[in-house]
Amino acid sequence: MYTCLQQYWWFIISLLGGILVFLLFVQGGNSLLFCIGKTETERRMMVNSTGRKWEFTFTTLVTFGGAFFASFPLFYSTSFGGAYWLWMLILLTFVLQAVSYEFQSRAGNLLGRTAYRGFLVLNGVAGPILLGVAVAMFFTGAEFRVDKANMADMSMPVISQWTNGWHGLEALAVWKNVLLGLAVFFLARVNGALYFINNIDNTALAVRCRRALWANAAIFLLLFAGWMIALLLSDGYAIVPSAGTILQQPYKYATNLQEMPWIAALILTGALAILTGILRTLLRPSYEHGIWWTGTGTVTAVTGLLLVAGYNNTAYYPSVYDCQNSLTLANSCSSLFTLRVMTYVSLLIPFVLAYIAYAWHSIDRKKINDEEMKEGGEHY
Repeated sequence: MYTCLQQYWWFIISLLGGILVFLLFVQGGNSLLFCIGKTETERRMMVNSTGRKWEFTFTTLVTFGGAFFASFPLFYSTSFGGAYWLWMLILLTFVLQAVSYEFQSRAGNLLGRTAYRGFLVLNGVAGPILLGVAVAMFFTGAEFRVDKANMADMSMPVISQWTNGWHGLEALAVWKNVLLGLAVFFLARVNGALYFINNIDNTALAVRCRRALWANAAIFLLLFAGWMIALLLSDGYAIVPSAGTILQQPYKYATNLQEMPWIAALILTGALAILTGILRTLLRPSYEHGIWWTGTGTVTAVTGLLLVAGYNNTAYYPSVYDCQNSLTLANSCSSLFTLRVMTYVSLLIPFVLAYIAYAWHSIDRKKINDEEMKEGGEHY
């Protein structure tokens, strides 16, 4: 029962991670603001298009962290408490995004609209890259040690400790982390361009979005293929259930995909869906629904990748300081009672998703166009 609940909540977290990466189309769209928006009206349409969805992304990011805190608190304290400079940079870019949407169109703002839009571009570039780097640490590991006996030390009851002074910034020096960060960034740009095509009624802007899609899609596919090859050739940390130890195992993630073919099929299906959305949009000038193919594919593929990191007796957060300190589903989870109560609460998730779908449909029922930007009312 306990093991099933641990795996259930790792699936929920993996799904939230997949949804979060898809919702980064907001950041990807903002990173294109000055690349494809040539007039003030076009840029206003782009900002209003992403501005009506940024709260979904921010809320999902917070929910992702909250789910980790409740279900696997040792990861939360280790990563968020140890690699805090990396997470602080991520949160800072998202705070700048929120401030930008709120104040850029207000009369008398001190910095001016261009400066606030610059903050949106900063979040659009740095946010996906840094999140990709943070997620890559599930596979490449981090420098930390864990000692649960410290809970009895009243002077310093800290279970996890980072073993270097960079506190997460060292992850930016690992090429595999940067490779995934860049892949997430260009995927966000692909999804952002596709969302603009679907959400904005402007022929000139749509043409530029399709033009931008060629380069960004090609770069994403190369980066993602390179990262997948590196992952399949990488060593991982395997749990030995009988001994309760953790050992380094060559080709661990490739072995996981071989022993869990349903996850391999999930990742492959997601990758094919992303490719389908890109190709249908590029090959059919009138096609506007590519975002739903790539969005579904993004959620599916990312969910599968995160499942690979934690299932099949795999340490999902390796410690490169000492592999015995690595975090697993079993040694980092909440109590049976907490997981059981949370599982009952999670039964409400389908209703929440249904409400989100309804709200999304209501917001996007009518495409954004030039006339709407010229009318009065609430605009970003």
